[in-house]
Amino acid sequence: MAVQDQSMRRAVYTATLTPQHEDFTFNGELLVKHCHSILQAGSSGIALLGTTGEANSFGLTERKQIIDTVIEGGIAPEKLMIGTGSCAYTETVELTRHVLAHGVKEILLLPPFYYKANDQGLLDYFSKVIDTVADDSLRICLYHFPKMTDIDMSLSFLEQLLARYPEQVKGMKDSSGDEAHMLTICREFPGFELFAGTERYLLPVLRAGGAGCISATANVTVRKMAQVFQNWETEYADALQDELTAIRSVFDGLPFVAILKQYLAQYHEDPAWLPMRPPNSHVSAAVVDKVVEELGRLYFEPGRMV
Repeated sequence: MAVQDQSMRRAVYTATLTPQHEDFTFNGELLVKHCHSILQAGSSGIALLGTTGEANSFGLTERKQIIDTVIEGGIAPEKLMIGTGSCAYTETVELTRHVLAHGVKEILLLPPFYYKANDQGLLDYFSKVIDTVADDSLRICLYHFPKMTDIDMSLSFLEQLLARYPEQVKGMKDSSGDEAHMLTICREFPGFELFAGTERYLLPVLRAGGAGCISATANVTVRKMAQVFQNWETEYADALQDELTAIRSVFDGLPFVAILKQYLAQYHEDPAWLPMRPPNSHVSAAVVDKVVEELGRLYFEPGRMV
């Protein structure tokens, strides 16, 4: 397999929600406030406009406006990893160039998910994006989420893409939920920045030589996630990871956009968190109450926003 540069960074990212007004326009004030709060709570960075951020429910112009608002709100470009993926490579290129123009180098890139591509099709798509953007500063984190995309990024595809673009393709967010798959990538591609798609596998991935995690539930668990990350090489790491996993497990099987927004609305007593774009829809009040109850049994509170 391809061997990558060993000088790899490690980090934990929060895949931030995108707050909205009642008319479903994005709530820039609350989004910026939330991003600052997440960073102050210990997140290495913000993954903006991913699945949790409802990226695929926003149009190209809206996504640009969200990016502009976050950066104008004082979030440093080096703290951002921004989702720019679209089924149309032209839109991916346009949004990626917009991101790069702001000084953000890291993008999170979904595969084109409507037509179910084989390895060659995926290789052609990513090559077209990279060659058309034509910017040496570009750093790509591939977004592997087969449950949502029905696309599997095989090890063979990954090896070919890394051989072709070793400087641009630097990592992967693996949201497959398959720990063995994550550890295989860490083993086969040393130095490749493998991020677990859940904080459940943060410690195993770090120990296997991976980069860390990019987590949706870190909108709530960020302080505990940061604690594990800061202590992963200490004697306390396993106990801290067990605590984090127990908290993360409370959200298992629930629609993340809905439960995270509704939980934050209840915890912060702020209904501004509630709106989300169709087709996402709210869970019942009983589901939220159960999450609150189970987190209470674990003596967990996310902490107030700054």
